[in-house]
Amino acid sequence: MAKYLLLKHYQGGPAPVVDAGPMDQWTPDEVNAHVQFMTDFGARLEETGEFVDMQALTPDGAFVRYGGEGQPPVTDGPFAETKDLIAGWYVIDVESWDRAVELAAELSAAPGPGGKPLHEWLEVRPFWGEPPTVTE
Repeated sequence: MAKYLLLKHYQGGPAPVVDAGPMDQWTPDEVNAHVQFMTDFGARLEETGEFVDMQALTPDGAFVRYGGEGQPPVTDGPFAETKDLIAGWYVIDVESWDRAVELAAELSAAPGPGGKPLHEWLEVRPFWGEPPTVTE
């Protein structure tokens, strides 16, 4: 089994197939249907033993880096209108890359406005396995 991250981008990925617009412009029923789809998807993964974690993120946040000895951290943002916007993720534990891609494609069909599938792009990233061994 291998762990993969299914990363949901609402901005910053390839051009969308369906331009659904921001979720805050959807009707309450459309938002509820989308969230229910995500919940049901996670429940199916739990039943198969492939579920590890699922989280949704707000658009708020900032980039942070070390500011130097004795200096405060340096922050930049938020710039939700111009930066990559990560909406959330699933962590799955599956047998193969092909299974991870299959699940990402299924998740891509979450409903959007009008109940139509979003066909949204998801980024599939394998977790790093064992740390690399450094030899001299």
